[in-house]
Amino acid sequence: MFKMLDKRNMMPRSVLSRCAPCMLRPLEAPFRYLFGPGPSNVPPRVLAAGGRPIIGHMHSEMFGIMNDIKKGIQYAFQTSNNMTLAMSGSGHTAMECALFNIVEPGESVLVAINGIWGERVAEISERMGAKVHTLVKTPGGHFTNAEIEQALAKHKPVLFFLTHGESSAGLVHPVDGVGDICHKYNCLLLVDSVASLGAAPLLMDQQNIDILYTGSQKALNAPPGTAPISFSERACHKMFNRKAKPVSYLLDMTHLSNYWGNDGKPERTYHHTGPVSGFFALRESLAILAETGLENSWKHHTEVAEYFWKGLEDLGLKLFIKDKDLRLPSVTTIAIPEGYNWKELLAYIMKHHRIEFTGGLGPSVGMLLRIGLMGYNCNKANAAMALAALEDALKQCRMSKA
Repeated sequence: MFKMLDKRNMMPRSVLSRCAPCMLRPLEAPFRYLFGPGPSNVPPRVLAAGGRPIIGHMHSEMFGIMNDIKKGIQYAFQTSNNMTLAMSGSGHTAMECALFNIVEPGESVLVAINGIWGERVAEISERMGAKVHTLVKTPGGHFTNAEIEQALAKHKPVLFFLTHGESSAGLVHPVDGVGDICHKYNCLLLVDSVASLGAAPLLMDQQNIDILYTGSQKALNAPPGTAPISFSERACHKMFNRKAKPVSYLLDMTHLSNYWGNDGKPERTYHHTGPVSGFFALRESLAILAETGLENSWKHHTEVAEYFWKGLEDLGLKLFIKDKDLRLPSVTTIAIPEGYNWKELLAYIMKHHRIEFTGGLGPSVGMLLRIGLMGYNCNKANAAMALAALEDALKQCRMSKA
């Protein structure tokens, strides 16, 4: 609030408060090995792309970069869907975009909950006024196709949600056949691949997934803040034949489809200011995935994960997901070692090794530790570093009942 204005130039003579001293100091951010479930360390090439000079979000060159991003997402998702784009926001933004555009109040939704992401989808759907039905298992559990079909037949939902890479438990969920079952009951399949894309096989078109989304900050190794998403023709028919407009203007696909040049109109009109630097970084990360090759990326993540799993077992630690085929290659989960305070272990590793591991999330809190080796961080040298840090912490931290 200003005290008094100088009538000669209408400028304030003094102000009641000064800027906080912290804002007069240079920005400081420590280097850390981000071996948690994400974000992961960003390779120099992607950092450099994000640091390029800004251009206007409505410039023709920006539209060209967005077109490149669309092609990169189509490759990463293995889809030919025209309605493919990147959201201006985290993976959570893409989750809400899918729900806001597909589901209308009063419609039935079926949600598979075996970790935090199913819980989130159920809550968002309830807030929207949908009739929410759930399939629930404890963290680490998975659903058979027979269980899914039984629930679809009973509840007749317009949408079924499944998490492919459940990072809160370290589980990669089988997807084969689920899309076919959903279509049998005139239901759309929505899949979350934030923690799994690029690390575990996923084929959108071949597996009949109707809506697929991911995040930029995991195996794609771009900074957080952009979220690829794609809609099938089935999903588009439902989405663009709503009775009422979506509750969110920002996430309304009627506008976003034009902004991304997907609606067939000759001109793109202003909707919002997209994260230009974020799109630069996302394009570069998708280019790296294309150069590497999807199959090579899947193979590499599996090889490093298996090396890491063996090292953990050699330390006497127990992997949380018993079935090797259900373990998420990008995020490994370990049962908390008996007698140790898990928070103390993580704090010691951060302090003495500058390495981030995390505990559980949502329903898995207090059950496990999560270690992510994905994208740029996915190599045996980093796996060995993580094992050495764990071994040191187990020796140095006191055992307790906490």
